[in-house]
Amino acid sequence: MRVTLLWTDMMVWVLVIALLAWGWVISRSPQVKKQWHTIFRSGIAMASAIVLLFYLCFALLDSVHMRFSAQEPVHQESSKQSVRYDGEMVSLLDLLLSQAIEHTERTYSAPFATHEYTKSVIVGKDGVTRQAYLPLKYVKHTAGESVAEDILKKSFTAILSGLAISLVLVLLHLAWNGQGPLREKIRRLLRGETALPWRTAYLTFTLLLVSFVWMYVLSHSYHVLGTDKVGGDVFYQSLKSIRTGVLIGSLTTLVMLPVSITLGISAGFFGGWIDDVIQYIYTTLNSIPGVLLIAGAVLVTQVMMDNNPQWFETTLERSDLRLLFLILILGMTSWTGLCRLLRAETLKISQVEFVTAAKAFGVSQWKIIFRHIMPNLMHIILISVVLDFSALVLAEAVLSYVGVGVDPTMYSWGNMINQARLEMAREPMVWWSLFSAFIFMFILVLAANLFSDRIQKVLDPRNNL
Repeated sequence: MRVTLLWTDMMVWVLVIALLAWGWVISRSPQVKKQWHTIFRSGIAMASAIVLLFYLCFALLDSVHMRFSAQEPVHQESSKQSVRYDGEMVSLLDLLLSQAIEHTERTYSAPFATHEYTKSVIVGKDGVTRQAYLPLKYVKHTAGESVAEDILKKSFTAILSGLAISLVLVLLHLAWNGQGPLREKIRRLLRGETALPWRTAYLTFTLLLVSFVWMYVLSHSYHVLGTDKVGGDVFYQSLKSIRTGVLIGSLTTLVMLPVSITLGISAGFFGGWIDDVIQYIYTTLNSIPGVLLIAGAVLVTQVMMDNNPQWFETTLERSDLRLLFLILILGMTSWTGLCRLLRAETLKISQVEFVTAAKAFGVSQWKIIFRHIMPNLMHIILISVVLDFSALVLAEAVLSYVGVGVDPTMYSWGNMINQARLEMAREPMVWWSLFSAFIFMFILVLAANLFSDRIQKVLDPRNNL
C-alpha cells in the first residue's frame, strides 16, 4: 500500500492545519476568545457548527488516497524490490463504504427495494417471453421475515449502536472539558447550566451519528437511497459528493482571500494611481458575465489536459486536476466583491484619529496596515468567508448542471442533479437521486447560512450600536 495525496488533498489538509493554528492563536487572545464564545452561546450556531464539522470529517476521510499493490514484490538482481500498484486510487471513505461499491446492481432500484424499479423482458423455462421485475442481486433479506420486519429489526440494532457510540464520545468529551467531577458536569448539562449550549451540541451530534450509523448498517443489506441508471449506490454517491462541495466552498475562499485582501487594502490605503488600476481591474472583471468567463477558462484547461494525457496515471488524478483548476478559476473570478468592501472600509479607517496619529509619528505604512488596518477589517473578512461558502457550494451545482463544472467522472451533487434531470421525465419517475443530492446539499448550505448569520450579528460593529 502507498499513500498518494492529490493536489486538493494537500490543500485541504493545509487548510485544516492553518485553522487549528488560528484556533490556538485565538485561545491566547482574551478579547477574540470572548467574541467567539459569544458566537457559540447561540444554540443554532452551535448546532450549525456541529453539522459543518460532521461534513468536514467526511471530506477529510475522502482526502486520504492510497494505492494497493497489484502483485507481490518481485526480487531483482540488484536485491531491490519492484512493486506494481493498481491503477485505481481508493480513499479511507471508500474503504469504509466498500460494501456499497461492490454491491452494484444492474439498473434502477428504489430505496429499500428488493426488486428492480422497471420490468425486464425474460424468457421462462417454457419458452414464453414475458415482462417481470427482477430481484436485486445484493439485497440480503432475512429468510422467513417480511421486508418491514427485517428493516425494523436491523434499524433497532443500528440505532442502539449509534446511541452507544454517541454516549461514549459525549462522556469522553465531558470528562475532558472543564474541571470538576463528571457527575456534576452531567447534572449541569441536563439542566442547561453550562456556559455554552453543549446540550444542543450533543443532541445534534447524536442525531447525526445515529442517522449515519443507521444508514451505514442497513447499507450492508439494502440500498437505503436506491441505485442509479447503472446500478450505483446513491447513498455512496451522496457521501462521496461531500468532499467536492466542501472543497469548492473552502479552498476557493483560500484562493480568493489573499487577492481580495491585498488589492482591497492597497487601493484604499495608498490611493492615487494604485487605486485607479485596481478599480479598473475589478470593474472590468465585473463587466464580463461570470458563467461565460468560468466556462471559457474551464474549456481551455480541458483542452490542455486532453492534449497532455501523459500527466496522469489514473482517472482520479485527471478529475482532481480539473477540480483544482475550477477552484482556482472560481477564486480568481469571485474576489471582486470582497475587494470592493475592503477598499471602502480601508478608506474610512485611514481617516480615523489613531491612524492619522501613527502617520504623524512616522510609523511605516506596512506597520500601520498590519497593526491598525487589518485588525479592524477582520469582521468583514470573516463574514464574507462564511457567506461565500454556501454561495460557492451552490455555484458548483449550477456549473456542473450546465456542463462546465467538475469532471463528469467525479462525484458531486451537481453531477447527480445533472444526471437526474432526465430521470425525472421517466415513467415511472426516478426521484431519489435528485432528492438525495438536494437533501445533502440543503443541510450543508443551511448550516453554513445559519452560522454566518450568527457571526455577522456578533462581529459586525453596526449590530452592537
